[in-house]
Amino acid sequence: MEINKESIYGFLKQCERVLKVSRKPDNEEYKTVSKVTGIGILVIGVIGFIIAILAQVLFY
Repeated sequence: MEINKESIYGFLKQCERVLKVSRKPDNEEYKTVSKVTGIGILVIGVIGFIIAILAQVLFY
């Protein structure tokens, strides 16, 4: 990809558009996203733990 003035200008315009649309989440939205993320991390951890235990039991 060749970098020139037009491509840099276009990228900066896209960044400006995203920043205009974005907003800071309120406390309720932040708490909800944090809870969902935490639950997802726990679920993935439990699945990994179960797989590790099964691997030890079956192959050792």
